[in-house]
Amino acid sequence: MTNTQRFAGKTVIVTGSSTGIGEGIARRFHAEGANVVINARNADKCAETAASLDADRTLVVAGDVSKPDFADEIVSKTVERFGGLDCLVNNAGVGGGGILHKTDDAEIDRIIDINVKGVIYLSRASIPHLIKSKGSIVNISSVSGIGGDSMLPIYNASKGAVTNLTRGLALQIGAKGVRVNAINPSITRSDMVDGVLSNDDTMKAFMNRVALGRIGEPEDIAAAAAFLASEDAAFITGVNLPVDGGVSASNGQPNLAG
Repeated sequence: MTNTQRFAGKTVIVTGSSTGIGEGIARRFHAEGANVVINARNADKCAETAASLDADRTLVVAGDVSKPDFADEIVSKTVERFGGLDCLVNNAGVGGGGILHKTDDAEIDRIIDINVKGVIYLSRASIPHLIKSKGSIVNISSVSGIGGDSMLPIYNASKGAVTNLTRGLALQIGAKGVRVNAINPSITRSDMVDGVLSNDDTMKAFMNRVALGRIGEPEDIAAAAAFLASEDAAFITGVNLPVDGGVSASNGQPNLAG
């Protein structure tokens, strides 16, 4: 963990931050001095995460990002508590989808509502405040948002939307001083991939595509998020940054290097 204080006095909302990647991101920003807003649908899990952080610099706002009214609620509570907003990290997301012709409407809606509409709603509510602070948005997309997966076409569609929303929004509000970037992780330790991590055959298949030979850790994604939100990335916007151990470097052909 870094000892720098790049975000001292700054305020950051991290959606889906009670566990996994989101928790890692929230902890990284907090360690660098930020006021951090913890969010998830489960209020108890949010409280557990917040309990280990400085209470003066932490706010819990539990709720569902797929509900448009909630976006206004979390942003207004953040601004009321801390006086402004400097960064939004759109991390909340779900997996799933499976075989398209066997997927019902409810499952499609669940994925699109959280992964796409949630990002749109939170961004829309945050932008007026980010314009004031000359802040930034960091979206957590996926390598599944820059390439396809045989078993995840709906998830691919949702993360592809986040990937291109990042580009379009960066162009729209860049002149107002707001930067918009995204991170595209490959398999990263979290509750979402517990089933994969516990299956040796599936893990072997995944590891055959990861050049660095290991899965990602929440801290890997957190470091990239903190960089993109910081002044170190002041001239970077509209970027989708793979943090994937080299997965996206491949053209899909087998690794014959041994």
